[in-house]
Amino acid sequence: MENTANMEEQNSSGSLAYPWYIVSLCMLAYVFSFIDRQVITLLIEPIRADLQISDTQFSLLHGLAFAMLYAVAGIPIARMADRRSRPVIISVGIFVWSLATAMCGLAKSFVQLFLARMAVGVGEAALSPAAYSMITDSFPKSKLGLALGVYSSGSFLGGGLAFIIGGAAIAIINQWGVQQFPVIGVVQPWQMTFFMVGLPGLLVAALFIVTIKDPDRKGVTEDSTAFTFSDVLHYIGGHKKTFAAHYVGFGLLSMTLYALMNWAPAYFLRKYGMPVKDVGLYLGLVVLIGNSAGVLASGWLTDLFTRKGYHDAPLRAGMIGGLGVVIPAVLFSQVSGFGGSLALLAVALFFASFPMATSATALQLMAPNQMRAQVTALFFLFMNMFGITGGATLVALATDFIFENDVMVGYSMSLVSATGAILGAGFLYWGLKYFAQTEREVAERHG
Repeated sequence: MENTANMEEQNSSGSLAYPWYIVSLCMLAYVFSFIDRQVITLLIEPIRADLQISDTQFSLLHGLAFAMLYAVAGIPIARMADRRSRPVIISVGIFVWSLATAMCGLAKSFVQLFLARMAVGVGEAALSPAAYSMITDSFPKSKLGLALGVYSSGSFLGGGLAFIIGGAAIAIINQWGVQQFPVIGVVQPWQMTFFMVGLPGLLVAALFIVTIKDPDRKGVTEDSTAFTFSDVLHYIGGHKKTFAAHYVGFGLLSMTLYALMNWAPAYFLRKYGMPVKDVGLYLGLVVLIGNSAGVLASGWLTDLFTRKGYHDAPLRAGMIGGLGVVIPAVLFSQVSGFGGSLALLAVALFFASFPMATSATALQLMAPNQMRAQVTALFFLFMNMFGITGGATLVALATDFIFENDVMVGYSMSLVSATGAILGAGFLYWGLKYFAQTEREVAERHG
């Protein structure tokens, strides 16, 4: 506790240069992870044509294949992050997902691409639980929301760059046409794209392990090093209403975010017949500006509520985001003009990004230090099932089986995202008092 108090005093005095470097490099890794994760959405049409698959099958490549092992592998990896060197774990993860992204370019069938995407998920599972834990140990509570907001903005910087750079790269690579390589054989332009976006991440992996030192852990007691996974489950069971509200509420809000982000390229490509390069540019700017502003605003709002004495500050900020999504998410697919549709989608994505920082901040306040990575990994299990898998696949199922028209994908996006936002905000509202009780307990017992 004395070590924790000293660190709080040091951090409060303004000695945050190195902690902000940690945040910056974690954010850079997050940028690369989302570039590798999101670029596939711009490749939907050539992949569907080359592999002869439907929207629903494509949604499995983008959602389930990635989320399956991302969620499952996240739990044992998080357990290691609660005990061992977090920079080493993150560096290995970056290496694995970068190499796996490049391997997507070797896929010749749906099954091969599915397996490669699963490997991407394994690598990316190492990043956020360990990063959240390191950042929380580097900042005082009053500045944690903004720090995690800056880190979380990496997802949208990466998503935006995936659209902008990916769209431009795809246009250039398409001009090259089909390539023939020794050993590899015939390589389609969409496959070449995976090579180009995946391999540079190996340099980030090297930079991380060379320059980052694992920060001292806050609030560590003599018995806190012995938290097993069953201990974590027992702790969650003792605070089941708090965790149910957080996991389900933010999981549903993530479904809203991914339903909009994952299918926005297909929506504009199909409805307006635009070139991939233009779609990538416009959507990239929306994500870079709108989503990044949203996640930073939510981090600032969480800190504001915290300074005003609200022990449920992260959930309050998350609720605001969820409610703010509903109207623009419903309307963007109803307008006929491209400009109006893009503007409404930008507003929806601004609010849909709120849960990225607020859910992360809440997780760090809900559990003792050396089980934070594990409770985070369990949250990612829910977020992946509701968000990445649900957001991707439910939209595809609605398009294929309810509207039965590829061009109606915008209606599917509106239906899934608005429903997720309303239900998610409702769960967070229900959990406000339970979260506040848990936050007080953790602060009093564990510092």
